[in-house]
Amino acid sequence: MALEVLNKDKNEVRVYENSDELSTDLADYIEGLSDVSIKERGVFTVALSGGSVIRLMRKLCEVPYNKTVDWSKWYIFWVDERVVAKSHVDSNYKFAKDHLLSKVVSCSHKLSVLLVVECKNEIVLNVEQLLPIVPSHVHSINDSLTAEEAANDYEFVIRQLVKTRMVNASDISDCPKFDLILLGLGPDGHVASLFPNHPILEEKNEWVTYITNSPKPPPERITFTLPVINSAENVLVVATGGEKAEAAHMAIDDIGPKCPVLPARMVQPCAGKLVWFLDVEAASKVVRFS
Repeated sequence: MALEVLNKDKNEVRVYENSDELSTDLADYIEGLSDVSIKERGVFTVALSGGSVIRLMRKLCEVPYNKTVDWSKWYIFWVDERVVAKSHVDSNYKFAKDHLLSKVVSCSHKLSVLLVVECKNEIVLNVEQLLPIVPSHVHSINDSLTAEEAANDYEFVIRQLVKTRMVNASDISDCPKFDLILLGLGPDGHVASLFPNHPILEEKNEWVTYITNSPKPPPERITFTLPVINSAENVLVVATGGEKAEAAHMAIDDIGPKCPVLPARMVQPCAGKLVWFLDVEAASKVVRFS
């Protein structure tokens, strides 16, 4: 359960005692969004970031979520990706595949066995199986292309899915409207591969763009642009640890005109909902917790 829920500028901030509580509530929240979207549209389109967000999503692989989430209706994308081979240690796709998409989960199956005395008993067997995610529903970048080519190709794929209405279209822009975009928060306030003071923060026309000079290695990346992120139905920003506290404070709190405009602060869904999931350390400088 959240230690406290704050409402700031129509955005919701949830603060947890520890990462385990955060992870459990995050799984509950995502399960709820998935259920609503699948009932309304028959699909759930979700765009992932890498790193800690994937680790905190792993509760979804455990009982009861592995049984209640309809994974076969999920369509999975990446908010940003490093332009490296899919087998490379830096690949967000590889990290998500290893820690979530190909996660082996334990479940129980009951078998009914007819005994010689003609009475039926149930034997419960613990078995392991992969999450039932449809491989063709997982949309990763073409890692054989250059950064620019990969960004253009990825945008083309998304545009085709918008045309077929597999991905919703925004009612107020020409952007796709993903059911959920999950973001991590960098200590410098970056989200996706949108870094402070970078020219791509001003990009208004492209859905997917690229950079070749990332301040964090590897230098070549593709990323959703701010208009796409802000067109989502739901955006969740997840942060844990004291090294994220200052960035969370500057992104969430109203601290005056001299505050640097961090990319995380520029995440403001036009018609969707923004929710922050923070542990107490990441929230330690947020007003009311500082």
